[in-house]
Parts: sequence; structure tokens; C-alpha cells
Amino acid sequence: MELASVADDARSGNVARLYDETVRHHGTSPAVEYHGRTLTHAELQTESARFAGGFDELGLEPGSTLLVYLPNCPAYLIGALGAFRAGVIVSPVNPQYRTRELTHQIEDTDADGVLTHAALLEHIDATLSTMDRELEVIAVASSRDDVHQFESVRASERLVERDDEDVALLPYTSGTTGQPKGVQLTHANVRAQLTATLTGRQSVDDEAVRSLIWLPMYHITGFTHSALQPLIRGGAVYLRSAANWDASSCMELIEAESITHFVGVTAMYVDMVTAADFESYDLTCLEMAAEGGAKLSGAIQEEFETTAGVDIGEGYGLTETHGATHSQRGSTMGLKPGTVGQPTRMTDCKIVDEAGEELPVGEPGELLVRGPQVMAGYHNLPEATEAAFTEDGYFRTGDIAQRDETNYYEIVDRKKHVIVSAGYNVYPSEIEAVLTEHEAVAECAVIGVPDERRNEIPKAYVVCRPDVAVTTDQLKTYVLDTIAPYKHPREIEFVEELPRTASGKVQKYKLEVENDS
Repeated sequence: MELASVADDARSGNVARLYDETVRHHGTSPAVEYHGRTLTHAELQTESARFAGGFDELGLEPGSTLLVYLPNCPAYLIGALGAFRAGVIVSPVNPQYRTRELTHQIEDTDADGVLTHAALLEHIDATLSTMDRELEVIAVASSRDDVHQFESVRASERLVERDDEDVALLPYTSGTTGQPKGVQLTHANVRAQLTATLTGRQSVDDEAVRSLIWLPMYHITGFTHSALQPLIRGGAVYLRSAANWDASSCMELIEAESITHFVGVTAMYVDMVTAADFESYDLTCLEMAAEGGAKLSGAIQEEFETTAGVDIGEGYGLTETHGATHSQRGSTMGLKPGTVGQPTRMTDCKIVDEAGEELPVGEPGELLVRGPQVMAGYHNLPEATEAAFTEDGYFRTGDIAQRDETNYYEIVDRKKHVIVSAGYNVYPSEIEAVLTEHEAVAECAVIGVPDERRNEIPKAYVVCRPDVAVTTDQLKTYVLDTIAPYKHPREIEFVEELPRTASGKVQKYKLEVENDS
């Protein structure tokens, strides 16, 4: 579906109108597959529109907030699309959250309702028992008579008018550096990101798109890029719960269902390549593979690409930008290893120094971005919102980046992660990139630790591949032979796994706390 074919009334107001256009073009085509159950686009639209109609009886009005506390399942999409249609704000919740985290998000959003699953009701019960408030609780697959049955929350189809500036989505930052913050994404923000993929040459026809979603949909990548964008095009999404991740099952499904699109975190690709039956699967149906969350080992990436016959693409984006601002796919020169590609067609960006002055090609500095997909602000945090934007409307990403002469960008590191060692700026991501090129390293994370003489020194936490042996001295020598001596990790610790958010991002602050203890 080309952008030019989208009706004028879908270009503003309630973002749900975009999906109405999809149904007009692709209504009878498959939209959602979940363990053998399939919904067409028309069926998904009808279910979500009737779910929106059922909100009236629950007292959920336009501007109310609905927490979506679910694993990946069809109800997630029905619920989210239905809430959009009803003008109700969707606030995704990590299904691994328990009382402490749930309390924060319920209180911070001033939520009016929660859509959850029977298996998670005990955590809602435990949380509400500590709070002086009530929520309209809608549960999937529950027989309890003290909650609303998801399958019964239905009425006449409904679509509420909304302004572009009204908040549609209220996700929370992943908490890699501390307390999560609510990110206000308007109907205009969501529409801008969704329509970004409706123009330009596509390698797969719209209805032939089959996107496998094993990433959790509470996260922007899983919800927007893996689910909503393929659906808006008219493609199909295959849903599996992130809690039930299994590398062999994933590869079996890719082969059996001719999956065309897959986005995974680093650990998923490591698990697939190191699986004993990796080479027995035919993965050549993949037209697009992408990864995020951490730098993928060069050896792992090469093995996967050789077997699957598809290059793994990288991109860049944040919760605050509703996903991608940069992408290798769609860039003028295609995939360029080591970079996140060029800015997407709607993104304006620049790299600045500490004084805010724009830097030339090749000079690292903070990446600033501006575009219609960038958030309206942080929820109930006016000071944080003001600090996040420049006077001319650029969002401060907090990431150190540099661009080359062809306008491809490389993310050097998080601004807050830069290690100052004996007066030198050391970027952990550079050390991580070198380490992951070693055949024994599956993944790693580098932090700065205190040092009396140098202020800080780099320390590497390394997860090794089970089939390749290596010592700390061998790794130190490997790095010393590759980059400047002042950058090499003076301490290396082997670990079985790295602390991560559910979306795959390494929580370096936990490594720092562990190191201090």
C-alpha cells in the first residue's frame, strides 16, 4: 500500500484510521497467526472496533489510560488497536513486572484500567492490595467473575475523533540507567513512524510480508517495527511469547512458514548460531533480518548471514523517537557495516560538541534528532522534558555519534558511559566491538571502574562461546594488538550472562553497582 493511496482522512486525527485503509486494500489477507489460530485483517479490525465500543460500559473515556500487561498474543493487538480507536491511551507494561514496578506505572500514568492475562492476575491482585485505588481489570482467558472477561468486552464498533496532538501511546523507557520515564507519543508521532515504511521500493509485496515477533511487544521495536508496520502494509505477523524463546523452534518456524522479516536481539542470534542443529534449517526465505540491544559478534553475524543468505541490518532509535531515526535499509548505499545507516526520510539530525556547536564529518559528539516521530515530552516531568530538547526543537539523545562523508552514522557510545582514563576519552563500545570480533566471545559489556592513578580504567564482562576456550590474558593481548594501549580493558571478568532489560539492552548500571559492592 503506497502512501499516495491512503485516504485524506487517514492522514490526520486518530491513527487507527490508517488500519482502516489497510483493511480496505487487504481485508481478506492473513493478519495474525498465533499457534495455529489465524485472523484476517478484516477480522482484526472488527474485533478491535467492537472492543473499543465496549469501553463505554467500563467508564474508559477518551483520554483515559489503559495499561496493557500481556505477553505476545492476539489480544495485545486487538486491545491496543481498540484503545487507539476509543481515544484511550495505551501504556505497555513489561509482563515480567511485579508489585514494585507495577505500582510505579499505575501511579505515574494514573491508569484507569489494565488489560492482562489470567496468568498475571495474581500480580495485579498483589499490587492493588497495596494501593488505595481501583482499576477496571480486563483479563484474557480468565473465568473469575470479579474481573471483566476480555472476550465479553464488546459492543458496537467505535472510532473516536482525536487531534494529532493527543497522546496515543505512553511507553516507558527501558530503565537501563535508572527509573523508567513515561514517553508521550501522540497520534501524529505514531502515524509518522508507521507511514515511514509505506514509500520507497520494497523487496517483498505487501501481502507476502510475514513478520515473526519473538521480541516482547511492550517494547517499541516489537510493537511498532515488528508488528504495526507490517500490519499497516497488509502483511501478516506471527506471534510468540518472549518468555518461551527457543532458538530451534524459531528456526523451525522461519522455515515452515516462509518468514520474510525477523528482528532479534543479540542473544537470539547467538542462540541460533550456537544451536547444535543450526545448519539443518533452511532460513533463506528471510528477506530482512535485523538486530539490536547490543553489538553482535562478528563471527556470529558472519555465520548467520552465510547460512541464511541475508545480511543482518542495523538501525538506531529510542523510545523517545518512537523507534527508528536511522536505518541501513533504505539508505542510498545499502548496508554499511559498523554504521546504523543514514537518517530516515523524515529525520533531521546533527552532531554537536559540549557547547552545542555542530561538528564536522568524522568528529564524535552528541547526536541530536528532530522529526515528526519524536515524542511530545516526558509524562509529568516538565523539567526533564525541557532539558531533553534544545531551543530549536532537537531532542538530545545522550548518545555519542559520528558521521562519514556519505552521511552514514556510527553510534560511538552513550554519553554517560564514556570512560575518562588518564585524560583520554575511552568509548566502551569500541572495546566491545573489538572483543566481539574474537572467535571465543559471544557478547560482552565494558564499564569504567575507579583507579587511583588513571581516574577510571575499562573493565570487560565477557560471555564466552561454549565451544571455544580463551583466557583473560589472551583477550587482553588481542585487544592490545588491535587498538591503542590506553583503551584496552585492564580487567576482564568471565560471566555466564549479562544483566539485561526484557528488550535485550544491557543494564550497565547493574554491572557498576555489582563492581562497587
